[in-house]
Amino acid sequence: MTEETSVGPDVPPDHIAINPRSPFFDAEKLQRGIGIRFKGTVRTNIEEYCISEGWVRVQAGRSLDRHGNPLTIKLTGPVEAWYEDLGENPPVARIG
Repeated sequence: MTEETSVGPDVPPDHIAINPRSPFFDAEKLQRGIGIRFKGTVRTNIEEYCISEGWVRVQAGRSLDRHGNPLTIKLTGPVEAWYEDLGENPPVARIG
């Protein structure tokens, strides 16, 4: 398995999370808007993703843990990511 796109300023990171307490949180990159396609479907409810490991984390309903954070479920499958601010046909990060 090799990455089809190179690493650069116009390719989203391999792993990112929207939780500010996560070590993978990056507000600057999230402000650009990251589009996620999981198993061929564009998803807007992704809490965290990892392209190289092939998984996404989504909120499990409206349940919260004892600290008030949403409970999440880890789903596995092919993940693609791109920056939404680049318009039509942006470079897509994926494993292929």
